[in-house]
Formats: sequence, structure tokens, C-alpha cells
Amino acid sequence: MQKHGVLAFIIYLILPFIGLVVFLWLRIKMKNEKIPGPPALAFFIIFFNYGGLSVVVLANYFLEWSGMATLGVLYLWSVAPILMLTIACYFYRDRKTSIYHKSAYIAAALYFIITPLVFAII
Repeated sequence: MQKHGVLAFIIYLILPFIGLVVFLWLRIKMKNEKIPGPPALAFFIIFFNYGGLSVVVLANYFLEWSGMATLGVLYLWSVAPILMLTIACYFYRDRKTSIYHKSAYIAAALYFIITPLVFAII
């Protein structure tokens, strides 16, 4: 039972915290490099969506399925694709501005390949 609690702590708290720290580091890095129109909001949404996907997958394999996991899947199937499509379309024209803009475009576009594959596997 204690192993279950440690895994839940890691999956539901530590993993999102690490994602937030990496996002904040990336935001500071873009600011220090004086990137024109840095895609900070886009990266926040991208990190949120991929982080949510990671949490759902890890919860599926290591923990019991819950109502929160179901809500996460519902979000990943309904709202996240709209946000990622918007980001991909917006940054398609700006992808040559910087490596960050190009990365935002690629990460958003790959969501439509990665997510169906992940759900097909689980």
C-alpha cells in the first residue's frame, strides 16, 4: 500500500512540478536570448498537454484508474487537440523566427501523431 502512495506522489505531484520547472527555465532562457515574441503561452499549453498525457499513461500502468484520469482523457481528446491545432497553425508561419517558434510548431503538430499512438498502445 505504501508503494502505491509513493507512486501516486511521484506521478501526480513530482512529474507536474518538474514540467513546471522546465517550462519556467525555458521561459527565462527565451527572455535572456531576447527572442522576439517568445512563445511562452504556447509552450505552457504544450507542456500542460504532454504532461497530462504522461500522467494519464503512468496512472494507467502504475495506479488504479480514477475519475480524474477519465476527465484527463476527456480533456486530451476534446480540448487539447483544438489548442494544439491552433498553436500549430499560428506558429507555422512564424517557425523561421527562432528555434523556439519552430519547436512550438513541431511539438504542437506531433501531438496529432503521438496521442493516437499512445492511446492505441494503452
